Formats: sequence, C-alpha cells, structure tokens
Amino acid sequence: MTQAIIFVVFPLCLAVAAFSDLFTMTIPNRVSAVLLAAFILVAPLAGLGLADIAQHLAAGLAVFAVCFALFALNIMGGGDAKLLTASAVWFGMSLSLVEYLVFVSFFGGVLVIAILSLRAHTNSILATGLPVPGHLLAGKKVPYGIAIGAAAFLAYPSSPLMIAALGGAG
Repeated sequence: MTQAIIFVVFPLCLAVAAFSDLFTMTIPNRVSAVLLAAFILVAPLAGLGLADIAQHLAAGLAVFAVCFALFALNIMGGGDAKLLTASAVWFGMSLSLVEYLVFVSFFGGVLVIAILSLRAHTNSILATGLPVPGHLLAGKKVPYGIAIGAAAFLAYPSSPLMIAALGGAG
C-alpha cells in the first residue's frame, strides 16, 4: 500500500491540479491538503524517521515562506503557492527539491511565453475554431499549476520517497 500511495497519489494530485488550473484557473485546496496528508501518512511507512520527516516539512516551510512573499506581492496565486508548498514536502531538503524548483522555473517561463504568444494571436486562434478556454486568451493571469505539474513529473523519480519506494535504487 505504501508504494501505491507513493506511485499514485503525488502524480495524480499534480495532474488534477494542472488540468484544473488550465480549465478553471483555480487549484482546489483539497489537492494540496491531500498531498500533505498523504505525505504524513506514507513517510513513516516508507522508512523515514522523525528527523527525516521534520526535514521534509522544513522544506515545505521554506518554500511556503518564499511563496507567501510572492503571493503578498501579487506575483503568485494562492493556489499555486499552496500546491508548490505541499509538493515541496515530498522532496525534502534535497537536491531533488532544487531540481524540482529549477524545472518549475523553466516550465513556468515556457508557459508564460506560450500564453503571451497565444494572447498576441487571439484572432488567429479563434479563427481556427480550436476550443481554447477564454481565460487563457483574455486573462492577465497564467495557470502556473501546469508548470508545477510538468516539473513534478520530471523531478519526482529522483525524490527521496520514490527512491525509498524503489528499494533505495537510484
């Protein structure tokens, strides 16, 4: 059961968040809550000791502090901040967290360029008849949950919990 949680819950939550953000420009709070609760449930079952769990929670707290500042400056949305915080807990204070955050930044930049390009060519996009959510064409915000989800899929295989689930291989 521990491996099932590790292999399924994290990727599923990030996929739900990405698709929800794409289509509704919101990330449900329950996604971040499930991520955090699942980590707390699975960490001891995966063999993490109290010190390791505390270190993972500290990683989430550090990411939360930065995200809170970005949210307060109206640079980052609240759902994005909560999702990034909850997902950072799964990586802990490790190189995989750094890798994850670099991927988030990279995919976020690509996403912003793609959305700006889409908005610059709104009339051409509408003329094709493609079903593009209106908020992507007219909004001022960017569904950053897509970048967070894509980064998570790339970085997750090197996360401490995934390595533990694979029996320490990696």
